[in-house]
Amino acid sequence: MKIEEFKAGHYQQEYKYKIFIPNKVNHEWVWSNAKINSLLSEANLSLGNLNAFSLYVPDIDLFIKMHMVKEATKSSQIEGTRTEMEEVLLKDEDILPEKRGDWKEVQNYIEAMNYSISKLKTLPLSTRLLKESHKILMQGVRGEKKTPGEFRTSQNWIGGATINDAVFIPPPHTQINELMGDLENFLYNQNINVPSLIKTAIGHYQFETIHPFLDGNGRIGRLLITLQLVGSGVLSKPTLYLSDYFEKHRTIYYDNLNVVRVKNDLAQWIKFFLVAVIETSKRGTETFQGILKLKDKIENEKIVKLGKKLSKAKQLMNKLYSNPMINSNDVKEFLRVAPATANSLIQDFINLGILKEITGGKRYRLFSFEDYLNLFTKNNF
Repeated sequence: MKIEEFKAGHYQQEYKYKIFIPNKVNHEWVWSNAKINSLLSEANLSLGNLNAFSLYVPDIDLFIKMHMVKEATKSSQIEGTRTEMEEVLLKDEDILPEKRGDWKEVQNYIEAMNYSISKLKTLPLSTRLLKESHKILMQGVRGEKKTPGEFRTSQNWIGGATINDAVFIPPPHTQINELMGDLENFLYNQNINVPSLIKTAIGHYQFETIHPFLDGNGRIGRLLITLQLVGSGVLSKPTLYLSDYFEKHRTIYYDNLNVVRVKNDLAQWIKFFLVAVIETSKRGTETFQGILKLKDKIENEKIVKLGKKLSKAKQLMNKLYSNPMINSNDVKEFLRVAPATANSLIQDFINLGILKEITGGKRYRLFSFEDYLNLFTKNNF
């Protein structure tokens, strides 16, 4: 199938609205667009540089946890949540009641990401895995009554108060199993020569067009990108997350998905996707470089001054790399030390400029590893 000749599908008239019936995508794709070639080459290079950190950085999983938090936050913000990264890192009891709904949605997304990525070790990328991830995503939040973990059995739509004024209406539920089966076969098809990034771009477009669930399609569709790259071996670890780029360019993101359906311009979507991979990979590489520079400074210039406390200090640093927001009770439980010892070590970290007290009170104080957190919150698009 030539990308430039692809027909995305057709509109089918229903009672008072038109639904879109997508064509299948399990083909061997080729193209003549030179821009796709140059972007694909640059994207593979940028992604390779990012992936290199997975191969030689010790304890890389500690730092990947924060990338997941950022992805979950940004992907959920695209869907309308207002939770910020700093809030995501807090415990339930520290979240204002009016914000707990959004906070819970982001926490579910983190859990769904962790689950699905770990499952890739024993289960290939499949509709079954997507359903299991979706079930986790929908637990106890908006949409929990909308058949979590199952493909929809009724019509849904995107935009508009009712289906009659919707921006886009996906295919009827009666075609979902067939369309998702085709998509699954395409993503898993090892008999076609399609570069992984091209396959991932087409896969994301097709998933969002099918919109197989009643709710949560955007988040599962963006998770599908990372799952495809890890599952195909392009990434050794889940280090690439595109939601920050998509959230920053939200209108263009949706426009480029829609232009495929309206104008059959799959090439434009693929070019946008490859640019997102390039820019995100570069930003991810910069973040990892910043982490290593900060880590080196702390370990070789700061905590070495703590003498007999050095062993506990190193353990606490590992805790902070996976969650840079802590209180004294966290330190006490993690290190299994007395409250006085925990408070003493926290004070040492404050004196060394590693931690900063952010609540301003004398009780229930919260401490932030601000320099590390800034690498994720300030290094946005």
